[in-house]
Amino acid sequence: MDILRFITAGSVDDGKSTLIGRLLYDSKNILIDQLEALEKQSKNKNENGVDLAILTDGLRAEREQGITIDVAYRYFSTPKRKFIIADAPGHIQYTRNMITGASNSQLIIILIDARQGVIEQTRRHSIIAALLKMKNVVVAINKMDLVDYSEEVFNNIKAQYELVAKKLKLENVSYFPISAFNGDNIVSKSEKTDWYQGSTLLDFLENVEINEDQEKENPRFQVQYVIRPQTDELHDYRGYAGEVISGIYRKGDEITVLPQNIQTKISKIETGGHEVDFVFTNQPAVIHVEDDIDISRGDFLVKTNQQPKVENEFEAVVCWLDKKELNEGNKYFIQHKSKTLKAIIKEIEYKIDVNTLEQTPITESIKLNEVVKVRLKTASPLVFDSFEDSKSTGNAILIDETSNSTVGAVMIL
Repeated sequence: MDILRFITAGSVDDGKSTLIGRLLYDSKNILIDQLEALEKQSKNKNENGVDLAILTDGLRAEREQGITIDVAYRYFSTPKRKFIIADAPGHIQYTRNMITGASNSQLIIILIDARQGVIEQTRRHSIIAALLKMKNVVVAINKMDLVDYSEEVFNNIKAQYELVAKKLKLENVSYFPISAFNGDNIVSKSEKTDWYQGSTLLDFLENVEINEDQEKENPRFQVQYVIRPQTDELHDYRGYAGEVISGIYRKGDEITVLPQNIQTKISKIETGGHEVDFVFTNQPAVIHVEDDIDISRGDFLVKTNQQPKVENEFEAVVCWLDKKELNEGNKYFIQHKSKTLKAIIKEIEYKIDVNTLEQTPITESIKLNEVVKVRLKTASPLVFDSFEDSKSTGNAILIDETSNSTVGAVMIL
């Protein structure tokens, strides 16, 4: 089964945690002991006597205040697909949590309170979805029970959001009238919205297309570990272990080792301890090459005619995650999957307003939660694709040299 990673977003009290709880509860993904604990801790009970939001709000402060503070990850599965859910906080001061949670997601569910319609936070999270190049957007118009399941209210909010989606060039937007509290149109179709002819939310999540044609993706393989046993029975064994980031690799393929830019051929491929003819996206593999080449952790093996960029200076969008301010000339480590290099902020070009996507000039240091466009320079060449072409090889993190803390989320342009 494949895995769908998605994130829920919306304003405070729009029902994000309750929606996730409802998906887990109605799809029978809660253990009996969890259910018993849930019933004891519930304050805001539904008809089943439980507060479903507690399933995702794990911090004590979250439960006491009825809000989401940190990104919570939950896992569940159905016979058709496995799911990893990120429940992101709705507060403005947790923008960084929203961006980090969404960076690995393939789909975003934006919740809208049916009583309020499209508000500032709706636009902010939609802008972040556009910034992160989210290919699938689900607009869940929640709390339909509080507006008497009105078709007119649903259509009005849908029309409001269509204007936002058009401005941000969001594609593949789907709309659902739901009540997370009562379970309408989430796992089961609701009789109270007989005017709605679409599928349930879970049915959509089970069937939405997430994997692009793997044959067409640019093949990317980054070495995580060099296997060199140096034993009598494996005297000449040298394999390069890692995960196929994208595309397909076959025995006999002509490849280029980057950043060295040396060409060779694949002589053997192993996965799961067995030799195979090919491997594809997300498979762990050990690749052997015909020539004796100095290949190290972090190096890329790519198809000779489908190469990424190899640069030591490039532009990027950075979401700042640290309380210490960002300034031009600051030095950091940049970690790009299994490759870590020294880097310097050569220039901060402008700040991106997450409420409007407008570019504003830099007048002071960059503070926590702010998003900026910068020019970075690394100590040695970095192998990458643009974030728009490949999220996997187009993202990185900045690490503070002294504290070793992650201070910036990087989207390479």
